[in-house]
Amino acid sequence: MISLLLVREELLMRVKNHPILKFEDKQEISFEFEGEEVIGYQGDSIASALIDNGVKTFGYSIKYHRPRGFYCAIGNCASCNMEVDGQPNVRTCLTALKPGMKVYIQRNKGEIK
Repeated sequence: MISLLLVREELLMRVKNHPILKFEDKQEISFEFEGEEVIGYQGDSIASALIDNGVKTFGYSIKYHRPRGFYCAIGNCASCNMEVDGQPNVRTCLTALKPGMKVYIQRNKGEIK
């Protein structure tokens, strides 16, 4: 697995400069994704922080184990379901990022431990 820190430097997805819109600086939030420390910003959802860090695979299909990416961004589908702080089936598109969260790709139906 490529280090997420290297990916972050090369593939930043966040719009920083825009001809019309202004973006104020926000506080950085450190959290873990798949055991590696990554950075998001105050006001991010977990999914938006992961996308900004270059993450493209949010899960795998149950039957064929094919990678699934981010899809609807409004909580209607289950493509962004991940395990967050030990809780399965968290919709990361709707869940606000908090410092110290531990986020893992969910590779099954999300059984409760």
